[in-house]
This record gives sequence, C-alpha cells and structure tokens, in this order.
Amino acid sequence: MKQFTIPFTYRSPLISSIKEKRKSEDKMKKDFSPTLLDFGPLQIYLARHFGFCYGVENAIEIAFRTVDENPGKRIFLLSEMIHNPKVNADLIERGVSFLQDTKGNSIVPFEELTKEDVVIIPAFGTTIAIEEKLNEIGIPVQKYNTTCPFVEKVWNRSEQIAQKNYSVIVHGKPSHEETRATFSHAAQNTPTLVINDMSEAIILADYITGKLPINDFYKTFEGRHSKGFDAEKDLERIGVVNQTTMLASDTQAIADFLKQTMASKYTLTENDIQERFADTRDTLCYATNDNQTAVMGLLEQEADFAIVVGGYNSSNTSHLVELCEEKLRTYYIDHSDRILSEKKISHYNFHNHTELTTADFLPEKKPVKILMTSGASCPDAIVEMVIKKIAGYYIDETAYDKIVATVV
Repeated sequence: MKQFTIPFTYRSPLISSIKEKRKSEDKMKKDFSPTLLDFGPLQIYLARHFGFCYGVENAIEIAFRTVDENPGKRIFLLSEMIHNPKVNADLIERGVSFLQDTKGNSIVPFEELTKEDVVIIPAFGTTIAIEEKLNEIGIPVQKYNTTCPFVEKVWNRSEQIAQKNYSVIVHGKPSHEETRATFSHAAQNTPTLVINDMSEAIILADYITGKLPINDFYKTFEGRHSKGFDAEKDLERIGVVNQTTMLASDTQAIADFLKQTMASKYTLTENDIQERFADTRDTLCYATNDNQTAVMGLLEQEADFAIVVGGYNSSNTSHLVELCEEKLRTYYIDHSDRILSEKKISHYNFHNHTELTTADFLPEKKPVKILMTSGASCPDAIVEMVIKKIAGYYIDETAYDKIVATVV
C-alpha cells in the first residue's frame, strides 16, 4: 500500500513498530488478537488494527502539501477535513479557514470567494451542488480534492446499480458530511433514500410490503428522500450502500433484512433475488471493517475497562465505543489531557453528547488491564501519549523507555 508523507508529529515510533511487526507476522490479516504492552503493574492491550486509514493519510498529505504549494493564497477547507481536533487545529494554525461547519452551515459565504482562492474538499467528499458552486466561481474542485477513494467507490457503485434501474438506500447518519455527499451523488442518477438504522429499515420494509399506508412514507422520511421520489414505484427495486464509517455489521444486517423483505414480497429465490435487490457488499470500507473486527478480537481479552481515542464528532470512533460498551466500562477521550490524574478522567458520552468526569477510574488492584483502540482519524502519536500518561502512574520514565525500547 502507498506510503504517505504526513507530519512526523502524528507518527509514533512505538505504535509504528508494533504495527509493522504485526503486519510482517500476519500478512493475510487473519489474526485479530490484540498486542500486549506489559508494564508490570499495568497491562495495555492494543487492538490489532486502529488509527489512520488510507483515506485519512491521503487527505492529510494533500492538505499539508496544498498549504506548502500556495504561499500567500487564501486557503479554505470546505469543512473539517477529518474528524480529529488535533489535525484540524494544525491546519488552522497554518492559516487554513473553514467555509462550513460539519452540519453544512455557512461560516464564510461562497459569495466572498474568488477564483484565486484555494478550496480543499474533505475526505468525506461533498455534494454535487457545492461542486457546481465552486466551479462557477472558477475554483477547480478536483485540484485539491481529498475525498477518500473508498467513499468514491460507494458513489461509483451507486451509479452502477442506478444504471440497472435500482433505487439506492443509503445507510448513514443523515446529517453527516459523507452521507450528504453520497446522497447527492446517488440522487443524481436514481431515486435515493437515507435510513439511519435497523429500526428505520423495519419501518421502510413495512411500507414496501404494504403494512403501512404508502402515503405516510413521505412524512416518515421527510428530508431523507430525493426530489420526486415515488414510494409506490421506486421501492420495487433497491440496493443498499453505506456511509463508510458506520458499523459494517449494521449495514450488512440492514441489507440482509431488506433483501429478505424483497424476497418475501415478490416470492423470489436466492437465484433470482437480483431482479429486485442489488448486491452491494463490496461497498463496505476495508479499514472500518478491519478496525471493528479488531475490536471484537480485543474484547475477547479480560480487562478492567477500555479506552477509545478519537474525535468526539468522529462517526467511526463512536462505533468502536459502541462495540466496547457492550462488554465493559469504556472511556471515550480525544487526547491524553483528558486524563486529569490517576484518580480522574474526563470523557465523552456520544449518546447524549455530554462530557463527564469519573473519579477513581483506575482500580486499586494490580495488574490493571486496559483495552485500547482509536478511530481512523486519530494520530498514533496521541494514542502513545495516552499510553505514556497512564503508564506514568505505575512506573517511572526510565522504566517506560526501557520497555518501549524492546518494542521499537
């Protein structure tokens, strides 16, 4: 896989060495057991896969290169390039400004842009309407486009099934930048609908099978379907694609459920199901899938609690937290600074979007066993900072360096 040039401050010699060693020992990626960092009274188990993915490193490389290549120019990010506060803060420090917030609300009006300005498209991609606005101003969209190739793969697959007269069902968070972009690109070619989760898939199935009156569809999914969507006609042939950072298992479960719905309604066998339902399993992102599968392997290890590191508005990170919470106490933090002392930790509850402070988060027993992973937009350096800070409560810096030296 391509090696990217990104700021060295995002790298971690410790994490890089661990990842390289695991990669050399498991080239086919069949071993999802965690890596043990044994600090004696503290044992930290790192997930097999975590941290920056291909799309994120690609976006970071393009963004920082863009800044270097355009001295004196106004440089804008359409919105957060990735959902990590450290990376976005570093770009702002380099003079980059945001045009929109993550919900698509304007910060700098497009009317203030000129063709001399530089606009970087984030890894999530953007809508066709915004692409057209930028092109009209004279700002070339593709020149500084960091859209993840795996997001573009979803768009391409949507276009392919549209050509075969399928409508597209997008499994994603309706307000997320990537979902808005995927919806826009799919809706350009075929009737398109966004659903958030399995509960909405079940409601959709009730409309498909006639359990619910079809006229109510438009109110239930108001603002989620493409213009001119005809629920009676456009739900006769469907395919499911996803926001790539959703739980892969959730997307697959929704696709399987809707596939069975179509099979039951139209009395179809496995051999002829494609008359009504398109196979889109190849749109699941490899990194999302690997990181989530690695967490499942991580959770097989008995531990006192888990720490998940990543931006608080990061969709893929929140899903890793969700998986961990099913098994044990989990702290969601975005930086080592959230560890206030060996007694207190400040962490995020993504369910209700609140920050909490928990006392006595480190148990008295020894060894303390912690499971750890991070989101796809989290620099490895931040993960090591978390490791080092917790280790500092149990061993001195000299002992830490000796243990790390055996790995690096």
